[in-house]
Order: sequence, then C-alpha cells, then structure tokens
Amino acid sequence: MSIEASVFQGLSWNVAGDVRELVSYHFMVNALEAGTAVAVMAGAIGWFMVLRRQTFAGHTLAVIAFPGAAGASLAGLPLAAGYFGACVAGALALAGVSADRTGSHSRESAATGTVQAFALGLGFLFVGLYHGLLNGLDALLFGTFLGITDGQAHTLVGVAAAALLLLAFAGRPLLFASVDGDVARAAGVPVRALSLGFLLLLGLAVAATSQITGALLVFALLVAPAATAQRLTARPLPGLVLSVGIGLAVTWLGLALAYFSIYPAGFFITSLAFAAYVIAHAVRAVRKR
Repeated sequence: MSIEASVFQGLSWNVAGDVRELVSYHFMVNALEAGTAVAVMAGAIGWFMVLRRQTFAGHTLAVIAFPGAAGASLAGLPLAAGYFGACVAGALALAGVSADRTGSHSRESAATGTVQAFALGLGFLFVGLYHGLLNGLDALLFGTFLGITDGQAHTLVGVAAAALLLLAFAGRPLLFASVDGDVARAAGVPVRALSLGFLLLLGLAVAATSQITGALLVFALLVAPAATAQRLTARPLPGLVLSVGIGLAVTWLGLALAYFSIYPAGFFITSLAFAAYVIAHAVRAVRKR
C-alpha cells in the first residue's frame, strides 16, 4: 500500500470530525501540547542559529542527543534526563573548544566535527552495551508522538517558556552580535558571553526537539522553518514570526498525518518542512525575475 493510500484511508472529508477525533485521545493532546512548545522554541532559536551560521553546531548537538538518550536507557534513567544532560554538556564543550579568546568561531567547523564523531561513536557503544532489545532505538533516532506523558509535556512547555524568556531578554544584543560581531564587541556588547548563552539555549532546543522528531531529524524543526522564513524576508521580527508559524504548521499537520497512518511523525514533519523550504525558494526565484 502506498503512503498516500495509507494516510488518507484514515482521513475523511469531514475536517472538523477528524480534528475532534485527534483531540479525543489524551496521548494526542499531550503530543500536540509538547509539539507546540517545541515548535515555538525551535522556530525562534533556529532563526538565530541560521542567522549566525551555526547550523553545523546545531547538527552536532543533535548527534550528541543520541548518546545522551542511549546512555539514559542503559542507566535506567528517564530519556529526557539523557537528552537535556547531554545537550547542555555538549553546548559547554563546543563553547570551550571552538571559540577563541575574541569570541569568534573560526575553529568551529573542525571542533564541532571532532565532537560529533566522538558522540556518534559513544552512542553506538551505549547501544552495544545494552543487553537486550532496545525497543526505543527507532524512537531515539526518528522520533515518536506515542507515550508522551503529562509530565513530559509539562516539562517541555516549561523549558520552552524559560528559553523564550531568556531569548527575549538577550534578543537585541544577540541580534547585534550575530550581524556584526566586531562592531558589537567594540560597542561593549559581551559577545563571548552571548555566544556561550546562545549555545546553551540551542542545546535546550535540540534536547526538546529530539523528543518529538528524534535525534537525526532535529533539523526538520530547528533549521527548515528558519531557513524558509529567511528566504521570504530579511526583517528580524517578521522573520521570527514566520519561522515560528511555519514550525507550528508542519508540527500540527505532521502529527495529524502520523496519527492517521502507520508512518512516524518525524517523516511527515521533515517532509512538510522541506516542502515549505522548496516553495519559499521558488517564490523568491519568481520575485527576482
């Protein structure tokens, strides 16, 4: 059976009825609540990440999330503890090995690549040390919306709220430092401290997003909406709003399609985010002509 047939077999022309069916199950309410929090946080932080050209650092943190979750499974700890612990530690490690005394990121590519390779090997070691069948391995890598508890959803909402408050507090100097770090440093902006703080926020966003999309598909929410928004507008505020809006749209629609099919939510969220980017690229090309 094709993907289209599998998906639309559970859908009807009664959109309101399909929505009522989605929200009639508590696990879907939790998934939508968690997905909304993650999409808003990833859209806002991802916009700054793309602006700062730190997508490789975001990818490295996503890889670091994998051994964190695998190590938590091996130790019998909650997966969230592994995700957040590993990503925060990874952000501190990246800040320490990639930035020089001026706060620049001239060595970031080599440093992040080295950390990424080590983290990937560590993750497979933890999987190999796990004696038995690690049933959640696919979920660790590719995400799932099943089994999100009330506590997990509330934790993600709290983390997202705290991260957004911090981002709002540091948003103006962070934007200044991201656009022109040398001028910002000359003006007295603490560029190095902002760089460290942003990496920590990025780590939180990656850890939260990994619990929805999986460690390998974090870019679906962290990069694609932000890159799409920046394709459409260079203005900061409209770009941020558009990035968050695109993230919400692909998350809600991806979770709904996953509910009505046998395929994982990460596949639909990634595909929809990629489609949005392609459309934005086409729109920009038409505008230039």
